[in-house]
Amino acid sequence: MRRTGRPPRTVSASSRSHGFTLIELLIAMAVVAILAATAVASYEFAMVKTRRAAAKGCLTEAAQYMERYYTTNFKYTDAPIPACSADVTGHYRVEFVGVPDASSYALQAVPLGRQASADGLCGTLSIDQAGTKGASGHGGAGDCW
Repeated sequence: MRRTGRPPRTVSASSRSHGFTLIELLIAMAVVAILAATAVASYEFAMVKTRRAAAKGCLTEAAQYMERYYTTNFKYTDAPIPACSADVTGHYRVEFVGVPDASSYALQAVPLGRQASADGLCGTLSIDQAGTKGASGHGGAGDCW
């Protein structure tokens, strides 16, 4: 082997920086995971509120229908509940509380499936012939209607 008298070549900083280190990639992945977890939680909360608003709309429509029925028939008995849209029926069951009599009724929207477990604030929503609104969750009618 011959010695040329030149010092050995060193790797300069510019020739080494052609990629990311493993630590940099792991930090970037952790940041993305935290942002994704926050986004998913916010999205699910927004979906719970949207479904609840649709159920409130369905209950209000049903109450208006009951009042129109009463205006025509002078009683609430034998009145059917109008069907809600598909976005409500997949997440809530709208039904009478008990049996309506000649002068009173009460309707409720009972959450189903994931909506029931995710919406502890409001739970079952209700409305009666006097327009009194209620909620079975820990939030109460003021927070839910």
